[in-house]
Amino acid sequence: MATTPRTPAVRIKAADLGRGRRPGAPAKLAHIVLKTPRPTQMTEWYQTVLDAIVVFGDKRITFLTYDDEHHRIALVHTPALLRIPGLFWALHRKFWGVDHVAFTYHDLGELIAVYRRLARVGINPVWCINHGPTTSMYYEDPDGNRLELQVDNFASNLELLGWLESGEFADNPIGVEFDPDVLERRLRGGVSIEELGKRGSAPPDGRPPRSGLRTIRWKTL
Repeated sequence: MATTPRTPAVRIKAADLGRGRRPGAPAKLAHIVLKTPRPTQMTEWYQTVLDAIVVFGDKRITFLTYDDEHHRIALVHTPALLRIPGLFWALHRKFWGVDHVAFTYHDLGELIAVYRRLARVGINPVWCINHGPTTSMYYEDPDGNRLELQVDNFASNLELLGWLESGEFADNPIGVEFDPDVLERRLRGGVSIEELGKRGSAPPDGRPPRSGLRTIRWKTL
C-alpha cells in the first residue's frame, strides 16, 4: 500500500533567520501588561520568579523590570471584589486567548538553578516538557496566567532546522515530559548538555515519561 508523501512543514532556511530584523518589524518586544485584582501577591510573585525589581508602584499600577528596560511587566490594579471571578481566568486560558508568555535563559544550568531557587520557596512548575526545540518549565502566577521558562536545545538555527526536517517534530509537536529533579541530578552527574537536550533524557524515576498527546491533561492544558 502506497504511503502519502509528507508535505514539508519547514517553510524557511537557516539563512532566512540569519538576516536580522525585517524592514517593517518593531525593534523589540518591550513588555507585557496584566490586569489583576491581587496586585500585592502578583508583584511578589513576579519579583521572585523573574528576579525582578519594582520601578514604580501606586494604588493603580506597578511596573517591574529584570534588566535595563524601564519595565518588562506592568500590573494594572483592578478592584479587589473581582478576585472571586478572577479565579476563573485559568479556566478561560485553557480554551482561548493568550496561553502563555515565554522567557529564555542562557543555558540548562541556569534554568535548573532557577527551578531549584523557586522550589525552595514553594513555587513549582505545573508542567515540565522537552518540546524538542526547547526544554521548558511552565509556571502559573496567582491569577492563573502561565509563564514558560525555557532554554534552547540547539546551538544554531541550522541545527534546529535540520532536526525539524527530520520529521521527529512533525510526529510529536508537543514533546516529552521530564522530571526536573532527575534532570538536575543528571546534569550534576556530568551528563552532557547535548544529551540532556534530547527528548526523553530525564524520565521520572520508575516509569516512562508521558509523550505527545498523553502529556495533555487538565493540569497541563
